[in-house]
This record gives sequence, structure tokens and C-alpha cells, in this order.
Amino acid sequence: MAEVIQIENIGQYEGQEVTIRGWLYLKTGKGKLQFLRVRDGTGIAQCVVFRGEVSDEDFEAARELSQESSLIITGTVRRDDRAPGVPGGYEIGVSHLEVVQIAEPYPITPKEHGVEFLMDHRHLWLRSSRQWATLRIRATVIKAIRDWLDDHGYLNLDTPIITPTAGENTTTLFEVNYFDEPAYLAQTGQLYNEANIMAFGRVYCFGPTFRAEKSKPRRHLTEFWMVEPEMAFFTLEDLMDMEEQFVTYIVRTVLEKRRPELELLERDVSALERVEPPFPRISYDEAVERIERTREQTDDPELKELLRIEWGDDFGSPHETELTRQFDKPVFVYHFPTAAKAFYMTPVEGRPEVCRSVDLLAPEGYGEITGGSERIWDVDLLQRRIEEFGVDPAAYRWYLDLRRYGSVPHAGFGLGVERTVAWICGTKHIRETIPFPRTLRRMYP
Repeated sequence: MAEVIQIENIGQYEGQEVTIRGWLYLKTGKGKLQFLRVRDGTGIAQCVVFRGEVSDEDFEAARELSQESSLIITGTVRRDDRAPGVPGGYEIGVSHLEVVQIAEPYPITPKEHGVEFLMDHRHLWLRSSRQWATLRIRATVIKAIRDWLDDHGYLNLDTPIITPTAGENTTTLFEVNYFDEPAYLAQTGQLYNEANIMAFGRVYCFGPTFRAEKSKPRRHLTEFWMVEPEMAFFTLEDLMDMEEQFVTYIVRTVLEKRRPELELLERDVSALERVEPPFPRISYDEAVERIERTREQTDDPELKELLRIEWGDDFGSPHETELTRQFDKPVFVYHFPTAAKAFYMTPVEGRPEVCRSVDLLAPEGYGEITGGSERIWDVDLLQRRIEEFGVDPAAYRWYLDLRRYGSVPHAGFGLGVERTVAWICGTKHIRETIPFPRTLRRMYP
């Protein structure tokens, strides 16, 4: 009996009879030959049906197959450098074909479809080769994140999704009714991780986060996944050192394990191969100077307007894009204005208008993929900042307690999975980096 295999391992079975189970991705052929490209979730293989090598019934069944019909194929693996597929270079000479179901006319065809049509059919669009490759890379990114953190002494601890307070900006909260009390979907697990580090030293949480931003740019989702490491006795410089190693490992793992998928996406891997420590580090002050210099030098009035910035402003997408064009690997921007960042970030000594914060911007215009800081660990200063934040201090009583009982300097950051995947894949829109995206106008399917 032929062994059932996964297509991604097809090269290990050259000359052997195997069985694959999957769906028809594409069909061509005429006369005595039918070429079936079959996908099984791990790859795509060309299966050659020759009238003289299968029964008449099987050959006619192959002729009748429609796109996305499900089937089981048995045949011999043979090497052919011209054979298309993922991975390519092998094909299956079919000896038997079993149809599981003939699919109804498939709504997504090789012709061009509008984005809204594709998003309405996201449950089917996932089967296309680009979406398949992107989401396999996403899975590898997530595994690399966990592997690096687990192997470097970080403990994975889950933090609440329903919270009584804001963790970031109070204007981007999703409010929910929690047994007749107001509560919010978590913007971050960071505040709870600050409690966790006092018990475990180095921790991370990994899960969905929610931002009610009424924004439609290609970099924004209302529901996205974020990993948030937090470390006791860490400085901002320690944080940047750690992020360099962490991000480099993620990129190298994808290059090692997902080359066929990157090739299918036509990704320029040379840009990813340049990702290695050290990453450039520039201050917010220098970043503003660089942006202003570019603005002065450009003759494009639209770009000149987009790059308009005053000291104290946070960066928008055009600013981040312009900065990253000036480097060929990720770049750290540190010491942002205090007023532009969250209430819990430590001010720079002697310069309280600036805080010990840092963003990591991906090259090629992909913008911020991590944001982090040293946290305020003095109870009096933190209490003043909470009051300035304009929320009920009673809701943060537990958070202030962390500064009363063995407080230590500490730091942490959040890495957005979808933005990281978009950068690694070279994907233009973040909505393609999560199976079922949630955006300002999108909650279906």
C-alpha cells in the first residue's frame, strides 16, 4: 500500500509510490494528458495523468475535475527540474485517482478580483498561493518568537483580555459590559507583565490585542496579535541589544525554513539577509533633523507636506517610511518626547520632556514593528503621571503597589506579529497577514 505523504516532503520519496490527499488548484492538458496541480496544505505538486497509465474511469474523472475539487491521488514520484510546484522539481506520475467531491463553480478564478470581493470571500481566498505562503510564514514567525524567548529564560504567562483600565491611549478602547460594569478589551498585557516580572524575572505574554482606532491605513488592524516581553533589571540599552538578537533570529528562521514560500511571493531575500546586528540607533532629535533635511531637499510638494513635522510630534507612516529608506536594515529610534508616549515611560534624567523609549522601524518603508521603553519604577513619579493621564488613580492601585514592594528598574516592548509578517513577506497590506482580519469596516467573515 502506498505511503500517504505531505507534499512539502515529496523530495524524500523519489522513485517511490506515494499517496497524496488534497484539492485541485489548477488543471491543464489535452488529448491523452491531464496535468493536475494539487495542493494539500503543505505544498503544491504537479500530477501527470496519462491515459495509458490509468483506467479509463480515472482518466475521465480527471477530465471532469473542477477547481477546488477534493481528491486522493496515488502515483510514483519522479524528478523533473521543469515541474512547477512548491517545492518544485518533482512530479507524480498518477496510477490511480479517487474523487472525494466535485466542487461547485468556484467564485475565485485566476482573473482579477477587487479587494472587497476577495475580503468577502476570505474563507476561500485563504486557499490561493500567495495567502497560503504568507500565512505559513506567519506560523513560522510565531514559532520562532516562542522558541527564542523560551530558550533564553523567558516564561510565557497569559494576561487578561478584559481589563478595568487603559494600558495605552484612552481614546482607542473597546468598551464592553462586564456584568453591568464598564470594562475594556486589552490594548496590551504589559501592565500585568510588570507584576509578573517581580515573581519570575523575565516573562512574555502572547495574544490578541485590540485598538479602536478609526483608521484605514494599510498598517492598521483593530484586532491583532502581539508578543510582549518584560524584563527586570533591564535598561533601554539592554532592551535594544535583546531586540537585535530576537528580530534577527526570527528573520533567519524564516529564511531557513520558508525559502519556497518567499520565492512564491517573489520576495527579495537579499533585503532580509542583511538583517543582522548591530542595528543603527538614532535619537528622536536626529530623526526629526533627517526628516526635515529630506523635506527641504525634495521638489515634490505632496511629499513636502506629508513630511511636515514639529519637534514633539509622534511619527506618522510617511515619516517612518522616509527614515527607513535611509538604512538597509532595521533602525532604532530612541528618546521620544514624553508627551507623545504612554504615561509609564521613564523620563530622561535632566531632560524630562524626553523619555527612555524606543521604536524599531523595519526597512523598505514597513515602519514600526516594536515599541518599548524603560518603565517608571518610582512610586511618587508614577502616581503623578497617572493623575496627569486623567483616569481614576484607584484603578491603578495594584499597579502602584508594584513600586512599593521591592521595585526595580525594568523594561519591555511589544512586537506586532502582523506588521512583522508584512515586512518579511514584502506584503503591501497588513490585512493579508492574519487569517481573518478585523478592520474599521470589516467584521465578516
